[in-house]
Order: sequence, then structure tokens, then C-alpha cells
Amino acid sequence: MKLHELKNVVGAVHRKKRVGCGEGSGHGKTSGRGGKGQTARSGGSIRPGFEGGQMPLYRKLPHRGFNQAAFRVEPVVVNVGDLAVIDASISEVNAEVLVKAGLIRKDETLVKMLGDGEITRALKVTASKFSESAKAKIEKAGGQAIVA
Repeated sequence: MKLHELKNVVGAVHRKKRVGCGEGSGHGKTSGRGGKGQTARSGGSIRPGFEGGQMPLYRKLPHRGFNQAAFRVEPVVVNVGDLAVIDASISEVNAEVLVKAGLIRKDETLVKMLGDGEITRALKVTASKFSESAKAKIEKAGGQAIVA
């Protein structure tokens, strides 16, 4: 099967609804927008939860508790195997080196090293967190894992 041989499933393609083309079309006069008012106008809509000025349900109900999830900062994940991209002349790896290598963005400060992949040379790696396997692989290669 080739791309030019693909066919749509029957019923997948519809013709475009042409509104405002006379009463006989079934989409004339109000063009499927009902009567007059805000929703009949172009650009006219009401926000979700708005109840016409009545006190909305989400404001009637009490809000209790606190959720830390909105303020949680997730660390950026870098695998041990990704360190092979770094230039061979560099022996100390930190956030700035990872930014230059294109492994993380420059505004990301929390870095967690994970143990996926292999490391062949001794590197002194500085990061916020290390998984057990990442620490073991770095130290096995003759390097150091420093928690900053």
C-alpha cells in the first residue's frame, strides 16, 4: 500500500456547512444560531461557569485544604548515557556544561541523574539528585557523584 492509494472510510468526509445561504438550505436566516442575543453575535460567548449573574456554583461551595502540587518543582532528568555527548576535554560536569551540551535549558537548576545507558570515562558530576544506579555507574567508571 502506498500513500497515493489510501482512501477515506465511507462517511469520513463531509461537505462544508454553508450557512446564511437562504431559507431553503436549512441554514438560512439565523444560520443555526437560534434567536437574538449574545450567543447569536460573532465573538459572543460566555465564560464557563457563568450563570447569568446568579452566584455561580463554584463560588457557593466552600474550598478547603491546600494542595502543594501547584507549587511543586520537578527536576530535569538526565541519563548517564547522555553524558557521552559532552566534549572529551571536560572532566567536571555541572548545570552550565549540560546547558552547553544541549541536555537541559539554561533556566533549569534542579537536575536529577538517572542510570539509563553506559558511561565509559571518569567524570566529576555535580547534580541536585542521583539515582542509586546512576551513582554506581559514575563511580564504577572512576568518577564522582556530588550532590549540590
